[in-house]
Amino acid sequence: MLAKDLISDVVPALRTSDSGQKALYWMDIFRISHLPIVNNEDFLGLISDKDIYDFNMSDEPIGNHSLSLFSPYVTEEQHVYEIIELASRLNLSIVPVLNHSNHYKGVITQHDLIHYFADFSALKEPGAIIVLEMSIHDYSLTQIAQIVESNDAKILSLYISSHSSSTRLELTIKINKNDLTSIIQTFTRYNYTVQSTFMDHDDMDSLYENRYEMFMKYLSI
Repeated sequence: MLAKDLISDVVPALRTSDSGQKALYWMDIFRISHLPIVNNEDFLGLISDKDIYDFNMSDEPIGNHSLSLFSPYVTEEQHVYEIIELASRLNLSIVPVLNHSNHYKGVITQHDLIHYFADFSALKEPGAIIVLEMSIHDYSLTQIAQIVESNDAKILSLYISSHSSSTRLELTIKINKNDLTSIIQTFTRYNYTVQSTFMDHDDMDSLYENRYEMFMKYLSI
Protein backbone atom coordinates (compact mmCIF):
# COMPACT_ATOMS: atom_id res chain seq x y z
CA MET A 1 0.00 0.00 0.00
CA LEU A 2 1.39 3.42 -1.02
CA ALA A 3 0.78 6.87 0.42
CA LYS A 4 -1.35 7.97 -2.54
CA ASP A 5 -3.81 5.15 -1.77
CA LEU A 6 -4.39 6.32 1.82
CA ILE A 7 -4.97 10.06 1.33
CA SER A 8 -8.03 11.30 3.23
CA ASP A 9 -10.74 12.99 1.19
CA VAL A 10 -12.24 14.84 4.17
CA VAL A 11 -9.48 16.60 6.15
CA PRO A 12 -9.03 20.16 4.81
CA ALA A 13 -5.89 22.27 4.60
CA LEU A 14 -5.56 25.67 6.28
CA ARG A 15 -4.61 28.95 4.62
CA THR A 16 -2.54 31.57 6.40
CA SER A 17 -5.65 33.79 6.41
CA ASP A 18 -7.60 31.23 8.48
CA SER A 19 -7.98 31.89 12.18
CA GLY A 20 -6.67 29.75 14.99
CA GLN A 21 -10.26 29.27 16.12
CA LYS A 22 -11.16 27.77 12.75
CA ALA A 23 -8.15 25.46 12.98
CA LEU A 24 -9.15 24.28 16.46
CA TYR A 25 -12.72 23.68 15.27
CA TRP A 26 -11.53 21.50 12.39
CA MET A 27 -9.14 19.61 14.69
CA ASP A 28 -12.01 18.88 17.03
CA ILE A 29 -14.31 17.78 14.19
CA PHE A 30 -11.76 15.36 12.72
CA ARG A 31 -10.26 14.33 16.07
CA ILE A 32 -6.71 15.30 15.13
CA SER A 33 -4.12 17.56 16.74
CA HIS A 34 -2.38 18.83 13.58
CA LEU A 35 -3.44 20.52 10.34
CA PRO A 36 -1.43 21.39 7.23
CA ILE A 37 -0.99 25.00 6.11
CA VAL A 38 -1.00 25.26 2.32
CA ASN A 39 -0.48 28.22 -0.02
CA ASN A 40 -2.01 27.20 -3.36
CA GLU A 41 -0.18 23.89 -3.87
CA ASP A 42 2.79 24.70 -1.64
CA PHE A 43 2.97 22.92 1.70
CA LEU A 44 4.16 25.40 4.34
CA GLY A 45 4.14 23.09 7.33
CA LEU A 46 2.02 21.64 10.12
CA ILE A 47 0.40 23.61 12.91
CA SER A 48 -0.69 21.90 16.12
CA ASP A 49 -3.34 22.74 18.67
CA LYS A 50 -0.46 23.42 21.10
CA ASP A 51 0.96 26.07 18.72
CA ILE A 52 -2.38 27.86 18.66
CA TYR A 53 -2.79 27.83 22.43
CA ASP A 54 0.83 28.86 23.03
CA PHE A 55 0.51 31.90 20.75
CA ASN A 56 -2.96 32.75 22.04
CA MET A 57 -4.09 33.35 18.45
CA SER A 58 -7.52 31.78 18.37
CA ASP A 59 -9.24 34.88 16.96
CA GLU A 60 -6.42 36.03 14.66
CA PRO A 61 -5.26 34.81 11.26
CA ILE A 62 -2.51 32.22 11.50
CA GLY A 63 -0.36 34.28 9.13
CA ASN A 64 -0.20 37.15 11.64
CA HIS A 65 2.22 35.13 13.75
CA SER A 66 5.79 34.12 13.07
CA LEU A 67 5.52 30.39 13.52
CA SER A 68 8.39 27.93 13.47
CA LEU A 69 6.46 25.31 11.53
CA PHE A 70 7.89 21.84 11.08
CA SER A 71 7.34 20.22 7.73
CA PRO A 72 7.33 16.42 7.88
CA TYR A 73 5.85 14.71 4.84
CA VAL A 74 5.95 11.63 2.64
CA THR A 75 5.73 11.41 -1.12
CA GLU A 76 2.91 9.69 -2.99
CA GLU A 77 4.99 6.59 -3.76
CA GLN A 78 6.27 5.87 -0.26
CA HIS A 79 5.23 2.63 1.43
CA VAL A 80 2.82 2.53 4.36
CA TYR A 81 5.59 1.26 6.67
CA GLU A 82 7.50 4.50 6.08
CA ILE A 83 4.34 6.49 6.83
CA ILE A 84 3.76 4.64 10.10
CA GLU A 85 7.41 5.09 11.09
CA LEU A 86 7.22 8.87 10.52
CA ALA A 87 3.90 9.21 12.36
CA SER A 88 5.24 7.21 15.30
CA ARG A 89 8.61 8.94 15.52
CA LEU A 90 7.13 12.46 15.45
CA ASN A 91 3.87 11.60 17.24
CA LEU A 92 1.77 12.92 14.36
CA SER A 93 -2.01 12.67 14.11
CA ILE A 94 -1.76 13.28 10.34
CA VAL A 95 0.98 12.83 7.74
CA PRO A 96 1.09 15.25 4.77
CA VAL A 97 1.57 13.79 1.29
CA LEU A 98 3.39 15.61 -1.53
CA ASN A 99 3.94 14.64 -5.15
CA HIS A 100 7.34 14.57 -6.87
CA SER A 101 6.97 18.26 -7.71
CA ASN A 102 6.61 18.96 -3.98
CA HIS A 103 2.98 19.97 -4.44
CA TYR A 104 0.56 19.22 -1.62
CA LYS A 105 -1.82 16.31 -2.33
CA GLY A 106 -3.50 15.73 1.05
CA VAL A 107 -2.97 14.02 4.38
CA ILE A 108 -3.13 10.53 5.83
CA THR A 109 -4.76 10.31 9.25
CA GLN A 110 -3.77 8.05 12.11
CA HIS A 111 -7.32 6.69 11.97
CA ASP A 112 -6.75 5.53 8.37
CA LEU A 113 -3.44 3.92 9.37
CA ILE A 114 -5.15 1.96 12.14
CA HIS A 115 -7.77 0.69 9.67
CA TYR A 116 -5.03 -0.32 7.24
CA PHE A 117 -3.13 -2.09 10.01
CA ALA A 118 -6.26 -4.04 10.96
CA ASP A 119 -6.82 -5.14 7.34
CA PHE A 120 -3.15 -5.88 6.76
CA SER A 121 -2.89 -8.04 9.90
CA ALA A 122 -6.10 -10.00 9.23
CA LEU A 123 -7.38 -8.68 12.54
CA LYS A 124 -10.94 -8.43 11.20
CA GLU A 125 -11.02 -12.09 10.23
CA PRO A 126 -12.79 -14.48 12.62
CA GLY A 127 -10.50 -16.45 14.88
CA ALA A 128 -8.57 -16.30 18.13
CA ILE A 129 -5.18 -15.05 19.27
CA ILE A 130 -2.41 -16.79 21.16
CA VAL A 131 0.64 -15.02 22.59
CA LEU A 132 3.84 -17.03 23.04
CA GLU A 133 6.99 -16.04 24.88
CA MET A 134 10.35 -17.55 24.00
CA SER A 135 14.07 -16.98 23.71
CA ILE A 136 15.16 -15.47 20.41
CA HIS A 137 17.33 -18.59 19.91
CA ASP A 138 14.26 -20.85 20.14
CA TYR A 139 12.22 -19.02 17.52
CA SER A 140 11.35 -21.21 14.54
CA LEU A 141 8.54 -20.09 12.28
CA THR A 142 8.56 -23.46 10.52
CA GLN A 143 7.92 -25.36 13.74
CA ILE A 144 5.30 -22.89 14.97
CA ALA A 145 3.39 -23.13 11.69
CA GLN A 146 3.60 -26.95 11.79
CA ILE A 147 2.13 -26.99 15.31
CA VAL A 148 -0.79 -24.80 14.27
CA GLU A 149 -1.46 -26.68 11.04
CA SER A 150 -1.22 -30.08 12.74
CA ASN A 151 -4.32 -29.01 14.68
CA ASP A 152 -6.27 -28.28 11.47
CA ALA A 153 -5.78 -24.51 11.74
CA LYS A 154 -4.07 -21.78 9.77
CA ILE A 155 -2.02 -18.74 10.79
CA LEU A 156 -3.76 -15.58 9.53
CA SER A 157 -1.13 -13.16 10.79
CA LEU A 158 1.89 -13.10 13.06
CA TYR A 159 3.57 -10.27 14.94
CA ILE A 160 6.90 -10.34 16.81
CA SER A 161 7.83 -7.85 19.52
CA SER A 162 11.14 -7.69 21.34
CA HIS A 163 13.25 -5.34 23.42
CA SER A 164 16.83 -4.38 22.69
CA SER A 165 17.80 -5.12 26.31
CA SER A 166 16.39 -8.66 26.28
CA THR A 167 16.86 -11.91 24.38
CA ARG A 168 13.16 -12.78 24.84
CA LEU A 169 10.54 -12.56 22.11
CA GLU A 170 6.80 -12.13 22.35
CA LEU A 171 4.99 -13.72 19.43
CA THR A 172 1.34 -12.79 18.76
CA ILE A 173 -0.42 -15.19 16.39
CA LYS A 174 -3.89 -14.76 14.87
CA ILE A 175 -5.39 -18.18 14.09
CA ASN A 176 -8.51 -18.99 12.07
CA LYS A 177 -10.09 -21.03 14.89
CA ASN A 178 -11.92 -19.83 17.98
CA ASP A 179 -11.14 -22.90 20.10
CA LEU A 180 -7.41 -22.98 20.87
CA THR A 181 -7.49 -25.85 23.37
CA SER A 182 -5.65 -28.42 21.25
CA ILE A 183 -3.19 -25.84 19.90
CA ILE A 184 -2.32 -24.66 23.41
CA GLN A 185 -1.77 -28.26 24.53
CA THR A 186 0.57 -28.89 21.60
CA PHE A 187 2.60 -25.72 22.20
CA THR A 188 2.92 -26.69 25.86
CA ARG A 189 4.07 -30.19 24.89
CA TYR A 190 6.80 -28.61 22.77
CA ASN A 191 7.89 -26.48 25.76
CA TYR A 192 6.59 -23.16 24.43
CA THR A 193 5.44 -20.66 27.05
CA VAL A 194 1.83 -19.66 26.36
CA GLN A 195 1.68 -16.16 27.82
CA SER A 196 -1.98 -15.45 27.07
CA THR A 197 -4.89 -16.24 24.76
CA PHE A 198 -7.73 -14.10 23.45
CA MET A 199 -10.96 -15.66 22.28
CA ASP A 200 -13.45 -13.08 23.57
CA HIS A 201 -14.37 -10.26 21.17
CA ASP A 202 -13.95 -7.41 23.69
CA ASP A 203 -10.56 -8.70 24.84
CA MET A 204 -9.40 -8.98 21.24
CA ASP A 205 -10.43 -5.38 20.46
CA SER A 206 -8.25 -4.19 23.33
CA LEU A 207 -5.39 -6.35 22.12
CA TYR A 208 -5.67 -5.01 18.55
CA GLU A 209 -5.29 -1.42 19.75
CA ASN A 210 -2.37 -2.36 22.00
CA ARG A 211 -0.59 -4.25 19.22
CA TYR A 212 -1.00 -1.33 16.81
CA GLU A 213 0.67 1.00 19.32
CA MET A 214 3.50 -1.50 19.80
CA PHE A 215 3.88 -1.83 16.03
CA MET A 216 4.17 1.95 15.68
CA LYS A 217 6.83 2.09 18.40
CA TYR A 218 8.70 -0.82 16.84
CA LEU A 219 8.93 0.90 13.45
CA SER A 220 10.25 4.08 15.09
CA ILE A 221 13.27 2.29 16.63
